[in-house]
Amino acid sequence: MTRVRRSIAVLSVVLLVPLSACAQESGSGDEPAESAAPGSAAREPAGGAAAASREMTWTGVLGEEEFKALHELKTGESPELHGTMVDLAGGGAYLSLPAEGEAPFPGIVVIQEWWGLNDNIKLWADRLAADGYAALAVDLYDGTVAVTRDEAMAAVNAVQDERALEILQAGFRFLKNDPRVRAPKIGSIGWCFGGGWSLRLAIAQPELDACVIYYGRLIDDPAELAKIKAPLCGIFGNQDTGIPPDAVDAFDAALQEAGADYQIHRFDAEHAFANPSNARYDEEAATRAWNVVVPFLAHHLKE
Repeated sequence: MTRVRRSIAVLSVVLLVPLSACAQESGSGDEPAESAAPGSAAREPAGGAAAASREMTWTGVLGEEEFKALHELKTGESPELHGTMVDLAGGGAYLSLPAEGEAPFPGIVVIQEWWGLNDNIKLWADRLAADGYAALAVDLYDGTVAVTRDEAMAAVNAVQDERALEILQAGFRFLKNDPRVRAPKIGSIGWCFGGGWSLRLAIAQPELDACVIYYGRLIDDPAELAKIKAPLCGIFGNQDTGIPPDAVDAFDAALQEAGADYQIHRFDAEHAFANPSNARYDEEAATRAWNVVVPFLAHHLKE
């Protein structure tokens, strides 16, 4: 069946950006704020945002201000996590389920940034669970969580494609078959390193129902992209030096040639702009991007 092209704000990019795209230059990529460990929850004195985050109820989609508050604690305990670790493909994964209701739930494979399966990614899974999804955050590093750029680069370079796809496919099957989930529809979402793997899962898994890519490593081969059956939503930053606008343009052109069902959204922001624990976090752009992603996922996974 021919799929309809839906390109928003013409922004394609692709070209196989090196694995080091997230750390292409000092200060770019998923670099943490100086006061916080990468991808971890920065801490704040007791009270204020810290107290608000602990008192928050998880009954619906978190707004950007609420979600950001979970990453701003600078002293005291880390934000509470609501999911649990499960066995997956000989390793582990983080499963977060909606607080209310029971299976079946729509499922989402959540794919880490280059830091690994840290609290920031687990909180993303919790955020999606608050919106009614069974969110499974997979671990493509098999247990490694980086806290420095050198550690992250070493972990990225150690990833073997075959093993990563094995984990992603196992995550898809888990969401489909686990009695706690029994997902009738399954999507994927990833950021940076994980954004590239969200795309690759869409290529490898024809039963995927939706794919979200946040500024991830891209592929511009129309023959490869033609394998994608899932509608695709791409989120990119105009000031991103790792996944630059001309790369997004190439991605757009390749998707169009492949006849893909897709939309691409560009924001005036830098790489990793949606990560609240990152020095390049842009709340306005992150909010606007999330306001695109929420209805996209709902349309393709809930309807």
